[in-house]
Amino acid sequence: MTQLTKDLLSEGLLQELEHSPSQGGRPARMLGLVSSAGRAMGVKLVSDHVAFVDVGIDGSVIRSASEPFDASSSTLLADLTVLVRRFIAGGGSAPLLGIGVGVPGSVDRQGKGLVDSTQMGWHQVPLGSTLQRELNLPVLVENNVNALAIAERLYGVGSLHENFLVVTIGTGIGAGIVVDGVALRGSGGGAGEVGHIPVAQDGPLCSCGNHGCLESFIGEAALVRTAQERGVIGDMAGIGALRSAADSGNADASRIFSEAGHLLGRTLAGVVHTLDPEVVIILGEGTLAWSHWSFGFEPAFRSSLIPTRRGVAVAVESWQDESWAQGAAALVLATPYDADDMAGDQGRMVRERLVEQATPQSGVAL
Repeated sequence: MTQLTKDLLSEGLLQELEHSPSQGGRPARMLGLVSSAGRAMGVKLVSDHVAFVDVGIDGSVIRSASEPFDASSSTLLADLTVLVRRFIAGGGSAPLLGIGVGVPGSVDRQGKGLVDSTQMGWHQVPLGSTLQRELNLPVLVENNVNALAIAERLYGVGSLHENFLVVTIGTGIGAGIVVDGVALRGSGGGAGEVGHIPVAQDGPLCSCGNHGCLESFIGEAALVRTAQERGVIGDMAGIGALRSAADSGNADASRIFSEAGHLLGRTLAGVVHTLDPEVVIILGEGTLAWSHWSFGFEPAFRSSLIPTRRGVAVAVESWQDESWAQGAAALVLATPYDADDMAGDQGRMVRERLVEQATPQSGVAL
């Protein structure tokens, strides 16, 4: 371990921090990653815009941006390529190791990036292969919630656990499942679609085409629709107005969130029974109103669990809009730990680029 550490120090990937106090022997040397040793780019795609982040090798955000984007355009891949190139051009001097892309849908393999997405209206869109060819860079594509789960495994609450569940609430409802330290993808990359668990026989129409899915009751559009129908907000108002009303003490607005929390809690109890996670981590733009969701969630969740599961921890993390793109960038930064080779050839290219950029600092010519 000492020799490996020396090698990483000489290659400029690790740096010495302060010494920890001695406990009777030599003072321990604290080490940290050199954030400027490399960078990764994260891209978050939704139907009407694309968000970008540039992160250091330690995951810290260097810069971010957001651009309008039409996912239904016949030229969507060409349009996206232009936007990505523009963001790359504004980057710093640290080597770009690769690009991670998070999408709301199913992805066949990270290294290939063939996407199906009901939310985007996509069927077999060759996102990964197109960007790889046009940019001549490693590109990894993943379901956006799976990407968040990978980021949690590296930097968040999930770094303390081998088995956990990441649940996102907001525009849609999704889940990332980590089992024995590895994100579970399923046979076609679509594991974790908890938003499409059927919760009612005759419910509202869902974006997937079925009726009565969880998302059709508690997704952002459903909450807004309910609030409009009950006269809590105006016909042209959105989720921000509903949240503001609840924050201002409007009991009807608070009740809508509480009802959503109740249904989410009962549904997730079933998921916990199935997967037995150590912790459930709740994320997403919907957590901005979690103080209102929680009134319904906590009692419904706990009372629906079997006695041996009632102690499972629930962590609600603060939310920033760039978190989605930061999760996508984590796809690139996770490749050195990719023991299951989920990233394939693209992951190996990322690792090669990391080694190449470190070589000059160790005195070996390229």
